[in-house]
Amino acid sequence: MVVTAPGTDLERLGAYVLPGRVPDPRLAVGQARTAEHLGLGTVWLSERWGTKDLGVLTGAIGATSERVRIASGITHFGVRHPLTLASMAMTAQAMTGGRFVLGVGRSVAATWKAVGLPVVTNAVLVDAADIVRRLCRGERVSYEGPAGNYPRMRLGDLPDAPVPPLVLAAIGPKSLALAGAHFDGVLLHPFLTPDAVKRSAESVRRAAEEAGRDPAAVRVYATVVVAPDLPPREEAAVVTARALTYFQIPGFGENLATINGWDPAPLATLRAHPMFAGIRGAADHHYTRDQLVDVARELIPADWLESSAAAGPAALCAERVRTYLTAGADEIALHGSTPELLGPLVQHFRAS
Repeated sequence: MVVTAPGTDLERLGAYVLPGRVPDPRLAVGQARTAEHLGLGTVWLSERWGTKDLGVLTGAIGATSERVRIASGITHFGVRHPLTLASMAMTAQAMTGGRFVLGVGRSVAATWKAVGLPVVTNAVLVDAADIVRRLCRGERVSYEGPAGNYPRMRLGDLPDAPVPPLVLAAIGPKSLALAGAHFDGVLLHPFLTPDAVKRSAESVRRAAEEAGRDPAAVRVYATVVVAPDLPPREEAAVVTARALTYFQIPGFGENLATINGWDPAPLATLRAHPMFAGIRGAADHHYTRDQLVDVARELIPADWLESSAAAGPAALCAERVRTYLTAGADEIALHGSTPELLGPLVQHFRAS
């Protein structure tokens, strides 16, 4: 395993722990330690109800690491009361010495309707971010508007720690503009090409400038699915089957195709497959990635994956990751492969 001192270019790389469906969240601790040992700058947590609670995982990783940042990629404003979310964020800041990054997103409307929560609009995102920041600063907040009705709120016993950066997961032009105007960073979706990342970063920075903000202060995080030096079927599970879980969702797949400049026609063929007839939500709620491999290989154009992910020899993966930084990303969130699989990629990245 490669050991790297902090402060190197590897600070611009991060890695997801517990990617996808996991029955045992305890694995996150060892994975985060490996990421820190490799010299990566950030550990990303994708919250999923059941075994991937953000607060619990942040506490466990924060207590067993010393340097690496801990970022949610992502949670949602609507699933926690603003006081609860702000309290968790500031407790995390105190426990980690200011290493927490609060990444939030919108998700699709059907998700919130299914669990009885209001749909998240742009107005909700902007106001909720302001509420959480104000609470984290120790202000008394009274609010009635799109984000809810809160007559009087305030946190007590605040630590001597900064308000955590708020990062918005965004894909379309309106969300990108929102990130630039109102958030501290943007987390871009997996399976964007470097050209799509370049255009997205330009949109975010343009929106920041138009809002009177410093464009360079808004961090652009590009999420890149990587599968370095993996056997063919494992590579297909990490990249191809994961891609299918995004492209299969109506509307979402079209957004990715549009942003990347792809013909969306293959999406109709994908959704007409018997495996997906009548299912709701993402395919990985119904099948394992191993079960999806063969159909994904059949239905997703190879050139889509070749242009929007990094798979194959570790040296080529490292070179591919560099193209996303050159395209305008400030940092890369490596996804799909757990940190213990990233050593060879890290070694080649250091040498490039």
